[in-house]
Amino acid sequence: MAELLHMMDNLSVNIIVSILLLISITTLHHYRSKNNKKKLPPSPPALPVLGHLHLLKKPLYRTLIDISYQYGPITFLRFGARPALVISSHTLAEQCFTTYDLSFSNRVQLPSVMMPNMMGMVDYGSYWRSMRKIASVELLSNQQLQASSETRAEEIKDMVHQLFQLHKLHKNSGGPNYFKRLDFKKMIFELMMNVMMKLIAGKRFYGDKIEDVEETQKFREAITGWFELSGAANVEDFIPLLRILDLQGVMKKMKWSTELIEEMVQKIIQEHRQEGIRKRKTMIGRMLELGKKDSEKYSDFVIRNIAINFLLGGTETSASTIEWTMALLLNNPDVLQKARAEIDTQVGNQRLIQESDLNHLPYLHCIISETLRLYPAGPLLVPHESREEISLGGYEIPKGTMLLVNIYQIQRDPETWEEPMKFKPERFEDGRSNGKWMAPFGMGRRRCPGEALAMREMGIALGALIQCFDWQRIGRELIDLTEGSGLSIPMATPLEVMYWPRKIMTDVLYSSCNC
Repeated sequence: MAELLHMMDNLSVNIIVSILLLISITTLHHYRSKNNKKKLPPSPPALPVLGHLHLLKKPLYRTLIDISYQYGPITFLRFGARPALVISSHTLAEQCFTTYDLSFSNRVQLPSVMMPNMMGMVDYGSYWRSMRKIASVELLSNQQLQASSETRAEEIKDMVHQLFQLHKLHKNSGGPNYFKRLDFKKMIFELMMNVMMKLIAGKRFYGDKIEDVEETQKFREAITGWFELSGAANVEDFIPLLRILDLQGVMKKMKWSTELIEEMVQKIIQEHRQEGIRKRKTMIGRMLELGKKDSEKYSDFVIRNIAINFLLGGTETSASTIEWTMALLLNNPDVLQKARAEIDTQVGNQRLIQESDLNHLPYLHCIISETLRLYPAGPLLVPHESREEISLGGYEIPKGTMLLVNIYQIQRDPETWEEPMKFKPERFEDGRSNGKWMAPFGMGRRRCPGEALAMREMGIALGALIQCFDWQRIGRELIDLTEGSGLSIPMATPLEVMYWPRKIMTDVLYSSCNC
């Protein structure tokens, strides 16, 4: 009897798999028949069901560069049954975000992400316009950014103090060679998470003053899991059969992370409501206050999705950019010294750098711009999707096509940039690069609304690290700049460095932390 039941179970699975495979093949055949008469862009040979998935290797943007070299700046691919348009020309990219900005204003709904209602993931329409207005006008305006600068300053100050105290502890126990080896990526990611959580919810993720350690640990695990899974280019997103079988548990893990993040953010909203909105000058607090006049516009559903969007969109990207910047500076010590000289001249050594100083530090801004040119946080941007059929570059692009703009390749184009592979912040001095196409934060109506916040965060963090500490590579060799795979462009080998306090800043570090 048991053997019979086992045979029946296997038979059922085989029948289900066969049906799903038949559906996939039928869907693909229907799509190909429908588009056979269209003049599509050049495309490599495809396989049944898989399309071009077999060609894709990590990191994806590098695979697409190889394809563009062979087939041109506009290519047509299929990820399973999903059509994809790859653009690697700044002229065509600009057309996508100007002439066809509305046509490409939808987002690709990837099943593994499981957060289709986030502002950055939702399709274009009234719901998106409402959330975008809340984010841009009520949360990220110049007035609101100025009002929240103290929160960011507190976290930067805390980071500097922790580094100073950690070095003192190491010095006291380490003998004559007391230079501290630091996991830079870990430190900077924790800083960005603390900054965003303080801005959004008035809570911290790491360090001291954590209200509920166990709960915070679970939240951290969920956030980390989401980043790892969403940046993995999951094949389950494009093959329904694999998504249903979920052999690697991707969908199950992402479901757990997503549900926990939503649950925790909703809990924070309830805490704000119970404690009194005015007690917390946070993004959630402000939205709840505005909701007194328009409860439908500022429903918990909307507040939760905007908060999650900021949390997930404003941490890993900024942390990764700062890590790349420090690695580039350590491989180019003359640039680091020039940046330090600018800070010493404009800010001095009697106080810690402030956000208001950033306007007087143009070379620091050039350094960040050059890092974003070489290592944009989103090398393919967030994928767009066509809302209608259009003509682009002499080809017909079907409705529902995923748009991937290879910013990584475009921003290294030798026809636009002299010595494009070289780290040269000077190329941005005195407006020298005005008119040269860059879009590390996207372009058009779906451009990242958090650009100004990100530039402030990165500027003040890098400025404080350069002002307060000396930095050194661990060995004589240059830091390995090999790129890894992920949501942004992570370093394949997380950055580790040596550091020690600058003698000229010792008094400031001692007095500000009451050591």
